Amino acid sequence: MPHFDMPLDELRRYRPDVAEPEDFDAFWEKTLSAAREHDLDARFVPFDAHLSTVDVFDVTFAGFGGHPVKGWLILPAGTTEPLPAVVQYIGYGGGRGLPHEHLLWSAAGFAHFVMDTRGQGSGGSAGDTPDPVGSGPAYPGYMTRGIEDPHEYYYRRVFTDGVRAVEAARAHPLVDSSRVAAVGGSQGGGITLAVGGLVHDLAAIAPDVPFLCDFPRATTLTDRPPYREIALYMKAKRGSEERVFRTLAYFDGVHFAARGTAPALFSAALEDMTCPPSTVFAALNSYAGSERSMEVYSFNDHEGGGPYQQSVQLQWIPQHLKG
Repeated sequence: MPHFDMPLDELRRYRPDVAEPEDFDAFWEKTLSAAREHDLDARFVPFDAHLSTVDVFDVTFAGFGGHPVKGWLILPAGTTEPLPAVVQYIGYGGGRGLPHEHLLWSAAGFAHFVMDTRGQGSGGSAGDTPDPVGSGPAYPGYMTRGIEDPHEYYYRRVFTDGVRAVEAARAHPLVDSSRVAAVGGSQGGGITLAVGGLVHDLAAIAPDVPFLCDFPRATTLTDRPPYREIALYMKAKRGSEERVFRTLAYFDGVHFAARGTAPALFSAALEDMTCPPSTVFAALNSYAGSERSMEVYSFNDHEGGGPYQQSVQLQWIPQHLKG
């Protein structure tokens, strides 16, 4: 796929006028307050992953609605003092998988908390967290579940789980709660942006080719899923556009970016038809924090930088976590 979006110099200036709900902050304050009415109840059960270099804990904590959400906490073996932590969110369709799939950050000397994504985990990596909340008619996938009401929308639950995952990670005695970063790619990058806009004392965030940004442009620019799920829903439900985009405005990474203050490392790929580069730059260029940067991969699709971006993160994140 050749370059299809704006030229790079235009991407660096792109600032879309994405309508922001007047009650955006109140909506999220009420959402998180309701979640915190439930005891976090973070439980860490030792798990034998048959790995000699790490200690693994099977985690359960209360997310949106008090619903149990799973995760992994992976520590360098024999850790006795609190470590800075990396909280990771998973890409679309995937779940927390198995511990041996997540050894990068513990190998770098950090506590590593991997959040399962409710209702997902049947594609790519296994998941263990059900989503007990139903929805009205929806296109197959997750993007349109409850999409005509922000209170019912699927990502209201997921983003709340993401905030509670940070709180759960901080609840473990071997995690230094003052030094926590959030990372994730694609959907995980979108969750990272949301958490960065809702949790104001993170040490750093690293959204990699983030999804869930600039919905008005994304849904009209690419015909690739998952954004295409939204267009196909509106194709079937004629006249729903106003309600759909009103809901999505509460979940747009552009608005969370405008509230994020932690140092931020983004990445974008100029041939990415899944998360078009203009939608990623829309979040970067709206980011409120004074320290923000973008790694650009000119001839890559949604795989982005892959291990090369991980290498950049391995240099950048310790600068903000190790003090």
